[in-house]
Amino acid sequence: MKQKIKTKASDVRKKVASYIISNRLFISYFILSLIGTVLLRYNTNGNWLDFKPLICDAALILIIGSFGYLIKGKKQFPYYFFVMLIFTIMEVVNSIYYTFYVSFASFGELVTLKQADTVTGSIIDRLRFIDFIYVFLLIIFVIIHRVLKSSSYYNYVSRFEKGKKMSIVTLMIGCIFLAYTFVTATSTDYSRLNKQWNRVYIVERFGIILYQGNDLVQTLSPKFSSLFGYDESAQLFKEFFASDESKEYEEDNKYTNLLNGYNVIFIHMEGIQSYLMNLSFNNVEATPSINKLAKEGLFFDHFYPQISTGTSSDTEFTLLTSLLPASSGVVFTSYYDRDYVTIPKLLKEKGYYTFSMHGNLASMWNRNKVHPNLGYDKMYFEESFDYTEDDVINLGINDSLFFKEAMPMLENIEKTNQNYMGTIITLSNHSPFIFLDKYGEYDMSTTYEETDPTTNEKTTKTTNYLYNTPVGNYITSAHYADKALGEFFNYINDSDCFNNTVFVLYGDHDAKLSRKEINYLYNYDYKTGEVIEEGMEGYTPYDQYDHELNKNTPLIIWTKNNNIRKKLQGVNSNVMGMYDVMPTIGNMLGIKNDFALGHDIFNIKDNNIVIFPNGNFLTNSVYYNSSTNEYKIIGNNTVLNEDYINTRIAYVDKRLEVSNAIIVHDLIKNEKDNLNKLIENRNNED
Repeated sequence: MKQKIKTKASDVRKKVASYIISNRLFISYFILSLIGTVLLRYNTNGNWLDFKPLICDAALILIIGSFGYLIKGKKQFPYYFFVMLIFTIMEVVNSIYYTFYVSFASFGELVTLKQADTVTGSIIDRLRFIDFIYVFLLIIFVIIHRVLKSSSYYNYVSRFEKGKKMSIVTLMIGCIFLAYTFVTATSTDYSRLNKQWNRVYIVERFGIILYQGNDLVQTLSPKFSSLFGYDESAQLFKEFFASDESKEYEEDNKYTNLLNGYNVIFIHMEGIQSYLMNLSFNNVEATPSINKLAKEGLFFDHFYPQISTGTSSDTEFTLLTSLLPASSGVVFTSYYDRDYVTIPKLLKEKGYYTFSMHGNLASMWNRNKVHPNLGYDKMYFEESFDYTEDDVINLGINDSLFFKEAMPMLENIEKTNQNYMGTIITLSNHSPFIFLDKYGEYDMSTTYEETDPTTNEKTTKTTNYLYNTPVGNYITSAHYADKALGEFFNYINDSDCFNNTVFVLYGDHDAKLSRKEINYLYNYDYKTGEVIEEGMEGYTPYDQYDHELNKNTPLIIWTKNNNIRKKLQGVNSNVMGMYDVMPTIGNMLGIKNDFALGHDIFNIKDNNIVIFPNGNFLTNSVYYNSSTNEYKIIGNNTVLNEDYINTRIAYVDKRLEVSNAIIVHDLIKNEKDNLNKLIENRNNED
């Protein structure tokens, strides 16, 4: 018996050795490709040891690699090299992309690469050596090939390799691995793979290769909307907007028609987060102008942008339409020509002149095509301003000069139009926050006393520990932008114009700083020069949930009209999303979007749900992470019943589906009449 076991073990060893000897190129391809996918997860979401994505990546590497066996031995290298080159590009792009967006790249965003020339500084500033480590795996593969080529390997393989048999066996093993992936997947896994909203979850569950392949399919499918999913999307659209569910919280309130006939200017504050309003150094506030406007106006202190990869453009779109960003691609570049109901369009129907202003190129984010489609009559962009290269900060004209030159334009607009609505997009507070010589002085130094333990002698010391750190530079940049904003509102107050104008100021998105970078602000001990870790004395909790909650931005409604100002004051602390702006301000202006997915915050109040494009959501009680299916309770003494999360997940999923259906299939244009007929028929039946 023992002899039989030894004989069989010996046979197995011989077969394994024989396989390795005759398949060294394929094995190298497989191992190096798998290492690349593991490294990507390690460098991004950190989920590199998880078995499920490892198996799925291995399955697809095997399946793709199996076709290489159909090629004669000497010609296999170009095939495997090409496959690995694709994997390498995929890994490098996603590694860099994750640094910016804490998500994975989509083919739908390849059309936005032309925007890169205006954000090169941001990209270069955040590049890491680790983002290119995958290239070394490709180099190692080339070296292995050369070693094999210099030996008799390829001649040996040509004589003994059974290409078709090896291809079939490898393909079958890959399919078995892939079958395991799908057999063990839950309905939630399938749902998220299909919807493609939560990219991090998909990579964590299915690996990067399946995610990227699925994303390619999802990106191409909208191009054939008449063939793929149109009928289902149209039915979803009609059923949703014909239901009572879409009409909840639509009653009048004390703000209804309050601003009817007033002018309105939206001020898009680049990268301004709310936590800046609570910072002060040497008795000087980081954002004194914004703080002042918040005290004088109506301030929403739990307001959240709902951006995807379109960042600023997503904010513009969501604010003006009350829809969410597209699940794949960017609306401003992939779906800009759809028919949307927007604030400018609705106000134009009431006789308003509409305009937009920005100190950058009109082509940035395709605005030269998008803004007219959104309803703007006139665009005042880079070419409308007089400036030199010395006046540029980062992506365009510095905010101070931009506002200064915008002032006479705004006065002329008021003098020549009975009513107007406009959007002013600021620019200077854009990453990478490196223009310290142009931001002006802002002293963030800290003075403290230190006692010598031997002599008890006290020494006064000063440190500027935030200087030239990512978060310190961001604060300095924001202070500059706030100063420029303050100069603008000093002009507004001094001007004889704008007495019947309301300003709506909003931060467009967070500064894209990592949790580690911002934690430096909260847990750096400037006396010891070390970061205080969890469990140590003086530690301020700042976990991933705290980081997400810290991404809220200011929303302020302000006017210098004293009569209206008395009615537009105070603080609203209910959680609110960018898609709630249109219903809220629309109710004040006397306009209504029948296809809004957000709500008037003064009607929905503490029942509001802020939906994020990746499936996460926020209420007054909880922040839910769809990637992990975990949540953090944030309300005081909050007790959640077992249905609380599940009912809200269903709420979120439906609205994400409806929004994406509208965008991809142009349903407002194509199905509005059918929706009205459906509503009319149901009313007649009742």
